Amino acid sequence: MHSPIGSKRYELKKLLHLMWPILITQFAQAGLGLIDTIMAGRLSAADLAAIAVGVGVWMPIMLLFSGIMIAATPLVAEAKGAKNESQIPVIAQQSLWLALILGIAGLCTLQVMPMFLPMMGVPTSLIPKASLFLHAIAFGMPAVTLYAALRSYSEALGYPRPVTVISLLALLAIVPLNAIFMYGLGPIPALGSAGCGFATAIVQWLMLAALARYIYKAAQYQSVQVFKAWTPIQTAWLKRIFMLGFPIGLAIFFEVSLFSTAAIVVSPLGETMLAAHQIGISVTSQLFMIPMSLAIAVTIRTGMYYGEKNWHAMYNVQKMGFLSATLFALITMLVLGLLRPQILAIYTLDPAVIDVGMSLLLFALAYQMMDAWQITAAGCLRGMQDTRGPMWITLIAYWFIAFPCGVYLTRVRDDIGVYGVWVGLIVGLSVACVLLLMRLKQNNKRLTLSHPSN
Repeated sequence: MHSPIGSKRYELKKLLHLMWPILITQFAQAGLGLIDTIMAGRLSAADLAAIAVGVGVWMPIMLLFSGIMIAATPLVAEAKGAKNESQIPVIAQQSLWLALILGIAGLCTLQVMPMFLPMMGVPTSLIPKASLFLHAIAFGMPAVTLYAALRSYSEALGYPRPVTVISLLALLAIVPLNAIFMYGLGPIPALGSAGCGFATAIVQWLMLAALARYIYKAAQYQSVQVFKAWTPIQTAWLKRIFMLGFPIGLAIFFEVSLFSTAAIVVSPLGETMLAAHQIGISVTSQLFMIPMSLAIAVTIRTGMYYGEKNWHAMYNVQKMGFLSATLFALITMLVLGLLRPQILAIYTLDPAVIDVGMSLLLFALAYQMMDAWQITAAGCLRGMQDTRGPMWITLIAYWFIAFPCGVYLTRVRDDIGVYGVWVGLIVGLSVACVLLLMRLKQNNKRLTLSHPSN
C-alpha cells in the first residue's frame, strides 16, 4: 500500500532516498583530502605540514565560493514544485555563468594568497611548498564552482546518484595522479606535497567533465536540459542567485573558519593538547556529514513544496527531517559514548593524547543533538529561500559568542585549558540552534497566516 504524496511516511521515504547518495558523496569528497594527507605523510613531516597549511587556506575559500552555488538547489526545486519546468534550464544556465565568474575570482584569490603566508606566521621553511600547492590547486577553482552548480541542479531534480558515482570514481583517480605529481613521472618532476595541488585540480576538472557529459546524455534530464538553447548572461538572474547564495556561502565560511581557528587557539597548549583537539574535530567533522546530508535533502523537498505553495506537505517534510535528525543524533551520541577508545585508537597510540581525547569526545557527544537540529533548521530555511537570516545567526552565534567564549576559557582561565574551546563550541551551536528554530517557527507562522487555506 502506497503512502499518499505529502504524508509523513511518504516524506520520510523520500528524504532517506535522497539523503543516502548525498551522504556517500560527502564522505567520498572528504576522502580526497584524507588520501592527500596519507600520501603526503609518507614523504616527510614537512610535506604533511605544507599540505595542512595549504588546505587550511584553500578550504574556507573553496567552500565560500562553491557554497554560493547551493542557491541553485532551492531555486530549481521551487521551479519544479511550481510545475514551471521551462524555467529550470534558465536557472541552471545562469548558475553556470555565475559559477564561471566566481571560479575565476577564486582562482585569482588563491594565486595571491601565498603573499600573506608570512603574515599568518607560517614557518619560512614551509612557505615554498605551501605556496606552490596553492598556485596549483587554484587552477581547479572554476571546475569546483561549475561542478557545484551542476550538482545543485541535479540533486534538486531528485538525481543525486550520478554525483555520488562520480565522487567515488574521483577517489580512484586521485591516487595515481597524486603519485605522478608527488613522486614524478617522465617529464613531470617530483613536486612532493605541492603535487597534491596539481592532482586535485585535475580531478576537479575530470569530475566536472564527467557530470556535464552525463547530464547532456542521460534521458531523465532531457525535458529540462541545461546544455541546449543556451541563454546569455541575464543580470537579474545572476543577482538573484548571488543574493540568495552569498549568505549560504558566508554561513558555511563562518562555521568552517571557526573550527579552523580553534586549532590556533589551542596551539600554545602544546602538541598533546593540539593532537587530541585535532582528532576530536576530525571525528565530529565526519559525523556531521550525516545531518548535513539530511539537511540537503530537506532543502530539496522543502523547496519543491514551497514552489507548489503546499504548506501542509512542507511542514511534514520539516517534521520528518527533525525526527530523522534526532534519531541520527542519538545514534552518533551512542557511538561516541560507547566506542571512544576504539575511535581514538584509529588515530593514535599515544596514551597522553588518548587520555585527553576521551574527555573531548564527551564534549563532542554533548553537542550532537544541537548540531543536528541547527543544520536541519538551516536546511528548511534554505528551501524556503531564507538565507540572509541564517547567515546573521551563524555570524552572531559562532563569532560573537562561541569564539570569544572559547578564547577566554582557553587562554585566560588557567583551570580549563583545551576544554574551553569545546565549551565555546557547545555554547555557540546551542545559540545557533535556538535562533534558527525560532526563525523557522516565525517563517512557518507567517506562511500559515498569509495562506490559511493551505
